[in-house]
Amino acid sequence: MKIGVPKETKNHEHRVGLTPGAVREVVAHGHQVFVETGAGLGIGATDSDYERAGATISASGAEVFEAAEMIVKVKEPLPDEQARLKPHHILFTYLHLAPAPELAEALLASGATAIAYETVTAPGGGLPLLAPMSEVAGRMSIQAGAAALEKSHGGRGVLLGGVPGVEPGRVVVLGGGTVGNNAAHTAVGIGADVTIVDKSLAVLRHLDEVYGGRVKTLYATRDAIESVLPHADLVIGAVLIPGATAPKLVTRPMLATMKPGAVIVDVAIDQGGCIETSHPTTHADPTFVVDGVVHYCVANMPGAVARTATYALNAATLPYVLALADKGWKDALKDDAGLRAGLNVCNGHVTHPIVADALGKKYLPAITQLG
Repeated sequence: MKIGVPKETKNHEHRVGLTPGAVREVVAHGHQVFVETGAGLGIGATDSDYERAGATISASGAEVFEAAEMIVKVKEPLPDEQARLKPHHILFTYLHLAPAPELAEALLASGATAIAYETVTAPGGGLPLLAPMSEVAGRMSIQAGAAALEKSHGGRGVLLGGVPGVEPGRVVVLGGGTVGNNAAHTAVGIGADVTIVDKSLAVLRHLDEVYGGRVKTLYATRDAIESVLPHADLVIGAVLIPGATAPKLVTRPMLATMKPGAVIVDVAIDQGGCIETSHPTTHADPTFVVDGVVHYCVANMPGAVARTATYALNAATLPYVLALADKGWKDALKDDAGLRAGLNVCNGHVTHPIVADALGKKYLPAITQLG
């Protein structure tokens, strides 16, 4: 199979779809890889590194799309890339279509086969291709929130870890999944006062055991969320419903109860955000203020730590890339129900039920596209 790796074009997105090491594995399986010049510079990988791994360097993204059958990316294709997609293309990347109807329409019109990292499932449950970036984003959320709390960035001027004689900052984590757990891990590590809110008692019990009383846990109700917001210095939005638009857990009236200069980091912004007042931002302009509360809503947070994030992502995606290339996408999806769950768009149809519901589109089961 001919596999293309274009340079990411999203604002401050420095990750890359395949590392040189991953390319070497793909080439060893008998496939061709076309990498856009400079695609790996954000992770410290030069064109020469890719050539030594067996890749062909292409002069532009357009050349990559022209040469390739499968496009391996990190973030969703932007409009110029959408225009390059053809019916024969397999697109393997993060898509997050539920809050992106224009992107969904472009993919449907292209006729391409679009497999989304974020809806691929593991045999025992879980989201194996979303997990590594959730781990990175969860840990980064505390770094980003701590910086935003500084007065120079519009925050309250609170040091999350406190110092002897001064109480630590209070962190509220909405959601106890992978993002929330990693956010709590980092916040606890720097000495913050941490509360995790989740609707699953099993998750709360697990977190209570893991942290040995170093975090508070609350069952998620509107009353519970309303009770912690006025005392929070930093709120992490870490809620996920796979494939669906994130539920709005903090409303505009709730926001008004928070302290001036408090900070919200909405990690769920890729799926529309779990804070009513959130909207996507970029690394170039990451924050905005509503009712005195600083909002950090960067939609590609892990792009700022591109090297760590890319290698973590490739460790998860490479087996699926090899399966798609070795078997062809139809047989790969037939053989693996979890990978089949990643199929979001195919032949002009939406093939994931939750995505179809979020977009108001007719759902056509993925299995019907496999012949």
